[in-house]
Amino acid sequence: MLIKTRGIVLKAIRYGETSVIVDVYTEQRGLRKYIINGVRSRKARIPASLLQVISLIEMVAYNRDDRQLNHVKEMRAAYVYQSLPFDVRKGAIALFMAEVLRKTIRESEENTALFAFLADTFQYLDTTTQAVGNLHLHFLLELSAFLGFVPDGAFGADTPCFDLQEGVFVADTPGHRHFLNPELSERLSNLLHCPLAHCHEVVLGAVQRRQLLQSLLDFYQLHLDYMPEIHAHEVLHEVLSS
Repeated sequence: MLIKTRGIVLKAIRYGETSVIVDVYTEQRGLRKYIINGVRSRKARIPASLLQVISLIEMVAYNRDDRQLNHVKEMRAAYVYQSLPFDVRKGAIALFMAEVLRKTIRESEENTALFAFLADTFQYLDTTTQAVGNLHLHFLLELSAFLGFVPDGAFGADTPCFDLQEGVFVADTPGHRHFLNPELSERLSNLLHCPLAHCHEVVLGAVQRRQLLQSLLDFYQLHLDYMPEIHAHEVLHEVLSS
């Protein structure tokens, strides 16, 4: 069976002399794995440039649910990034986002709302002229809604702390260590309740941004049993603080 779908490349690894195995989050079939033959040969039908991480593509692919690996018949760019490949900050954020997606998304079924969110976010990252230092934090909060554990409530005088373990803003300091102090809880609430295009307006210092990112990664690990360590944020810290 052939399907035509858009996709986002999340991972590409070499296989044999000329082939590549790619993990693609597709609009029609969720997370899928494909083998593409002859990519590194002189007469490649599908250029390796299309298989860069976070590439937005359109493809015609063979689909059999009883196979872990399927083949791609045709592939072309669905969107060509203009600034992202040349902007170190944007590139670091994009690679961080891709790593998070690789380590959190498990579904192999259609989720057009999630696909639209991902495609729109990557394209916004590419086109925006606003500061992008908060974009990865906003992304983590938005993605958590699709994964089923979005923070509940809002910061206020009666709920000044965010309980990472319970996923809710609370009145009193929890009896465990997984919570945000009032200052970070307020910043989290501001990010949570603003649209992507305005997330740069939330004022965060370098130390606060680092603390909030680590807290959100802890939040993910508390609510996803299968969540492994994320490594790209270490590079991200260096890039954003430079």
